[in-house]
Amino acid sequence: MLQAALARGTAQRRAVFEVFARRLPHGRRYGVVGGTGRLLEAIERFQFDDDTLTHLERTGVVDEPTLNWLSTYRFAGDIWGYGEGEPYFPHSPLLIVESSFAEAVILETLTLSIMNFDSAVTSAASRMTTAAQHRPCIEMGSRRTHEGAAVAAARAAYIAGFGSTSNLQAGHEYGIPTRGTSAHAFTLLHDSEREAFTAQVESLGTGTTLLVDTYDVTEAVALGIDIAGTGLGAVRLDSGDLLAQAHEVRAQLDELGATETKIVVTSDLDEHAIAALAAAPVDGYGVGTSLVTGSGAPTAGLVYKLVARENDDGQMVAVEKKSKDKPGIGGRKYAVRRRNRRGIADAEIIGVDGPPRSGNDDRALLTPLVRDGEVVGHEPLDAARERHRQGRAELPRTALQMSRGEPAIPTRYEEPVEPA
Repeated sequence: MLQAALARGTAQRRAVFEVFARRLPHGRRYGVVGGTGRLLEAIERFQFDDDTLTHLERTGVVDEPTLNWLSTYRFAGDIWGYGEGEPYFPHSPLLIVESSFAEAVILETLTLSIMNFDSAVTSAASRMTTAAQHRPCIEMGSRRTHEGAAVAAARAAYIAGFGSTSNLQAGHEYGIPTRGTSAHAFTLLHDSEREAFTAQVESLGTGTTLLVDTYDVTEAVALGIDIAGTGLGAVRLDSGDLLAQAHEVRAQLDELGATETKIVVTSDLDEHAIAALAAAPVDGYGVGTSLVTGSGAPTAGLVYKLVARENDDGQMVAVEKKSKDKPGIGGRKYAVRRRNRRGIADAEIIGVDGPPRSGNDDRALLTPLVRDGEVVGHEPLDAARERHRQGRAELPRTALQMSRGEPAIPTRYEEPVEPA
């Protein structure tokens, strides 16, 4: 596309691209924006070095004029977007990219590869932390995904309310609190469970978490308290009927005087399994596979579409697809979240080619992220985490249901405000 546009003289036409989802996956009621911070960092670094250009030339991917153009590529346009951690709905304009066609089209794959994965994880994580009802969740999915994706997933999960991660690289890069427990291999390494527990407590202290389901759970709990005392930090259950076992272990711990020892559960949890344990005496959840694979929706289904471009007269005109089942809505978008008198979201209101008419309690959703090629949207990770907390609290209660349903609020297009 770039090579043909350069040859045709259309590559420098002003263009507006939009990132959005046509629908939410699996009947979910809302999604959560993820990856914006990582994307901004990637855009700052995004260029074509000599090694890359040599490869493109040697393999004949593009011609010499295109190679010359790529050799000086730096994005110099503007980007607006929803803040990271913000809930979104079908057709929410999560990102607006305004620049020349050439500059913007080059960013498509970079943008979608980051935001589709991260938004899938934040959306799943949000449902899980909702189901956990303020009990802490630990991200433990590093062994179930690509090594780079593991770090991104830990970051995305933290934005949506997870309290910690087992991924030390994520802790190093993003300052996310790190937590973990021993595995069954550590118990099996030793000649007896007593020897394994003694080694762990002596090395890590009584505040450690003992994995108690390698052999017999009841015997392991009694053994753990015998070794560590009633100040044992926690026990972890990783198999079997977690609901029944949690009640039995809680009763046993209390009877032994270990009333402050916590119970952490793992074992292929997802939001539905977490919700099913709401009545159990569980103090925390470790979540892995389901989280890093989007709990059945490994991509957010985001697309990157041209919605406006400059014509031969230098005027911006709306453009849109007419494809069957994938129609577009042309024009540069402006979005607000309309809220009722109680501060609860009523609708996603989108203006085309201008801001929509203001309601009594509308909240603007698009913020500047890049201006004239300079990133202006960097923010601490905790800011995205707080935005998610506030944005989720603003949604109607139906949004938090685990069952399949329609989006929690409708998306409506309104005429833009007429200039004075």
